Amino acid sequence: MNPSHDRALKTKLLKLECHFTWTLIKENVDVWDLQTRLEDQIELDLGKKAGAVRSLCFLAYVRYLQGFPDDGIANLLKSEELAREHYGDDCERFLIVIYGNYAWLHYHRGDYPQCESYLEKLAGIKQKFPTESPTVLYPEVYGEKGWTFLKFARNYYDRAKECFKKALELEPENSEWNAGYAIALYRTEYERSGVENSETVKQLRRAIEINPGDAVLLVLLGLRLKVLKQVSESERLVEDALELDPNNPHVIRYVGKYLRNSGSVDRSIALLKRAMERTENSAFLHHQLALCYKKKKTDLYHTGGGKGKGREIRQLIRQVIYHLELATTLKSGFIFAMADLALHYGENNDIARAEEMFQTTFETAKAKHEHLHVVHHYYAQFQQHRNKCETLAIKHYRECLTLAPETFEGKQSAYHLKNLAEKRLARDRRDGEAFGILGFVHKAKGEKRQALQCYEKALEFNMSSDEYLSAHCELSLSLQ
Repeated sequence: MNPSHDRALKTKLLKLECHFTWTLIKENVDVWDLQTRLEDQIELDLGKKAGAVRSLCFLAYVRYLQGFPDDGIANLLKSEELAREHYGDDCERFLIVIYGNYAWLHYHRGDYPQCESYLEKLAGIKQKFPTESPTVLYPEVYGEKGWTFLKFARNYYDRAKECFKKALELEPENSEWNAGYAIALYRTEYERSGVENSETVKQLRRAIEINPGDAVLLVLLGLRLKVLKQVSESERLVEDALELDPNNPHVIRYVGKYLRNSGSVDRSIALLKRAMERTENSAFLHHQLALCYKKKKTDLYHTGGGKGKGREIRQLIRQVIYHLELATTLKSGFIFAMADLALHYGENNDIARAEEMFQTTFETAKAKHEHLHVVHHYYAQFQQHRNKCETLAIKHYRECLTLAPETFEGKQSAYHLKNLAEKRLARDRRDGEAFGILGFVHKAKGEKRQALQCYEKALEFNMSSDEYLSAHCELSLSLQ
């Protein structure tokens, strides 16, 4: 193909709506873990036929990323066949993404006539179903784009939410788009007000009203209502979900999470192990099991400080490490699990391994621009409780609080900083650094007057600190 023809063809391809043009950056995800999740979805029939059509189409792109374009073509053939079978005469708009992926794969394989034939098919669909504007997509495309972003990686969730929102503007009663929008909201919105103001709760109720048989939606609503202190309704919803679809691994894992958060840890472990019989390579399930054993360990510490229970606690630490190692092996770049694993290496007195894992986790979080505050929080805990290095603990709690003051880890960092500062002041009321720490915490929380008072005290005992002078000046000006 001559260069000008190639450029013209590439220009047409770049205008398509499909996985190749949705900026799905390979470095943002573990493609082997993504392959496993898509294959589980297909094998276990979790999304029924519509879900299998989407998963096979997406899997075609994943196999291309892994260097197996022929496998990609094979998956697209299955996806197209299933779409025609499931949607019948209404299948054409559901073929748009499939045909787009076909065109790109044939282009990358050097089969330009086949590539152009799929471009012609897409032009025919567009002519048959014109949209009101060239910038408006079909709801089927918005929907598939939304599901793709939800499945791909955490930092794509906001984009998923916008896609489902646009799909619903065109088809407000569609159960798929309502479910997708509800799940996207659940993953991106964190409640700070009551149930009546929760967009997530409203949308979950709306999606359940349209499709009352969706057990995943029921359990997600139960989990969110639990956070909002609506305990009786949340318990009923979780029980209904488990009764409705007791063998669905997604339902089981979310019910397991609910039970762990409710204190029923042993029942949660039993359910998660049952789910693992069907999806043994799930990093999520191993992580949830690790959190269960971690909670059992914490509960032992809280009941009498773990006295006389050292052997049991060591066994639980080994269980936590075992499942976290599997989770991080199955899903590279799993930052929460990596940071927790590093912390537990420390608890297991493997300090060198803990330090090494923490440095790897810091590098991963920085490379992915994701959850760096979480790593700082875990590393601060490690320094405070294992290395007994208060200076480094304070440094990393401060970093966490600066990066993400409204998150759980940010609030915990504020609590620990305040606690450390107050202990120091109990020993020495002239500790200027302790007052500086309190000033920093109040400032991060938006408590300007309290922060100013603390910085005044800090400067009283440490007049040469540029940090305290700068913060004091900034606060004084803002309060004028």
